[in-house]
Amino acid sequence: MGGDRRRLLATMPLHAITSGYGEAGLRERFAAEAAALPEAGRRKVRQALDLAARLHAADRRDAEPYVNHLLRVAIRVMSRSHYGVRDADVISAALLHDAVEDHAAELSGGGGRQQPGDGGQPGDGGRQAALAALAAGFGPRVADLVAAVTNPVYAPGRDPHQQYREHVADSLRRDPWARVIKASDFADNGAGLIHTGGPKLRRLAAKYAPLVPVLRELIMMPDTPLEAAVKQRIAAQLDRAAARLAALGGGPGPAP
Repeated sequence: MGGDRRRLLATMPLHAITSGYGEAGLRERFAAEAAALPEAGRRKVRQALDLAARLHAADRRDAEPYVNHLLRVAIRVMSRSHYGVRDADVISAALLHDAVEDHAAELSGGGGRQQPGDGGQPGDGGRQAALAALAAGFGPRVADLVAAVTNPVYAPGRDPHQQYREHVADSLRRDPWARVIKASDFADNGAGLIHTGGPKLRRLAAKYAPLVPVLRELIMMPDTPLEAAVKQRIAAQLDRAAARLAALGGGPGPAP
């Protein structure tokens, strides 16, 4: 990667990198951020990216490879211009945060594949075995973080969006580091809807809008392991996201 391009990618918004340079540009930005980690940390996050890329190789999110979403979530977590987290376990879990939900059978050795989606899948589908495989490969802390941000298998007969919000509130209240991953994931899924189109847009806006105040409260809790300035920045982003989601039909927007 040339010096001029490296400096350009280091300053560009992540969705601008995606639009202009695609997966290759995101991978370059990821490598540049990961270079600041200790050698063992660099190995771990590269291993996590390799596994995530293999698991999601055939997956797409609209017109882009699904791995782009995972790269943006991880870059946002570790970049000094975003959250500034230099913890290889947290970065690895960010890369693998959808692995159990979408590809439990492959992780657990059961074969087959699930489709990535925005809700729980019926049945366990090998999730416990998949988490055990992650613990064996990356350590129990990575597996626990992935478990904390993995959507539950939803009970029939209840609104899945409501169950999703209940899970987020309960799970993240117990695990401060998982809040960091979920905040970055939401930045891509919820706030990032401004970059999305198609018929599912209003449905997703309705799903994510009620989560904004919950996530904002969790991020601002004293035990959330982020610097005060980062928390304030995320809170401001969530306020802007609330307004955008309201404009898309997802809710009333931020409180005045």
